Amino acid sequence: MKSLATTLCSALGWIALGAGTAHAADIIVSAQDGKFVRVDGVATFPEPAPRDSLVVLDATRFPPVVKATVDVGLEHTVQGPPQAVAVTPDGKLAIVAAPTRYDYAARKELFDNFLQIVDLEASPPALIAKVDVGGHPNGLSINREGTLLLAAAHDGTVKVLTIEGKNVKLVGQVKVGEKRMSGVSFTHDGKSAIVALRDENGAAVLSVEGSTVTLTRERISTGVNPYAIDISSDGRWAVIGNTGTGRTVDDADVVTLVDVSKRPFRAVQQISVSATPEGVAISPDGRWIAVSSMAGSNLLLTDPGRHKLGTVSLFAIQDGGAVKVSELPGGEAAQGLVFTQDSKTIIVQFDVERALALYAVRDGKLVDTGERIKLAAGPVSIRSMPR
Repeated sequence: MKSLATTLCSALGWIALGAGTAHAADIIVSAQDGKFVRVDGVATFPEPAPRDSLVVLDATRFPPVVKATVDVGLEHTVQGPPQAVAVTPDGKLAIVAAPTRYDYAARKELFDNFLQIVDLEASPPALIAKVDVGGHPNGLSINREGTLLLAAAHDGTVKVLTIEGKNVKLVGQVKVGEKRMSGVSFTHDGKSAIVALRDENGAAVLSVEGSTVTLTRERISTGVNPYAIDISSDGRWAVIGNTGTGRTVDDADVVTLVDVSKRPFRAVQQISVSATPEGVAISPDGRWIAVSSMAGSNLLLTDPGRHKLGTVSLFAIQDGGAVKVSELPGGEAAQGLVFTQDSKTIIVQFDVERALALYAVRDGKLVDTGERIKLAAGPVSIRSMPR
């Protein structure tokens, strides 16, 4: 994969990125955990293993094209929400969080406390810096101006970083809770952000003014174990996936629909979905919600709720709420998902199958196109450019 990406970079000269037309290119980044392999629900760390990696996609065409793979010196993990990666609006930088290493002798995963900065303009793209943030970072979000990065961390804080060119600098942190944070997303206007309190339940609202980020008194009611968050481009809605408690059955969980059009933000609907909604996304046109649920496909073969495949669901946003219109089989213990900029394609991370699966919205229904982008390792985090 890496040699193919390098060849593509040489042939195309990264014209789209170098010319500053990355927004038209609809750059999407997917991070892979090569160390971890799920076998019939069992977490294994076989040797030898593929490297952890970052794949860069141009989603202006169908199927999307792999522009590059960065796998030298990069660390990532399946642990945490599938939004531990981000790309700047100009397409020049990618940020990778959730860094871990595996100690094969001790049979233990070691969690690191830095963010990884990837230069997408380099030929080939490469890791250029690591920024220590003092806590293990998970969910990431970049504002639409490309000047500010928020990283939700395991130490109960949200790290605040400025972006100037290719320099990413830690400028502060906001204490939000006592336990792990998970997903975080800026609102469309960049004046607020929502962060999920993974172990304490509910979501907190942050106020943003320049590079100053403060915790407000607002709290949003969610389900159990709030996880991934996405906010619509029209400034109207947010969705929060809630992965529930540990279980052996495929009982239902919820996705929280939040009205962010006015303050205070408020939950307006708890949408019932299949167990463990790992990935959630709102289409750029504000019409659709997509959910990737494990639905028991992450459980052991001996568990009564074990299923071979999870589900991908499509909901229409209408009349102030969400209504399910389609549900199809997904992957085994699938991870995150994103819409392409035109709202017509949904890219779903099939971790066990080591592939990106392409679904489409056609005539108001969800369609599995059958197209798969094969990867060298299991994809576990995915983000588009800020919208």
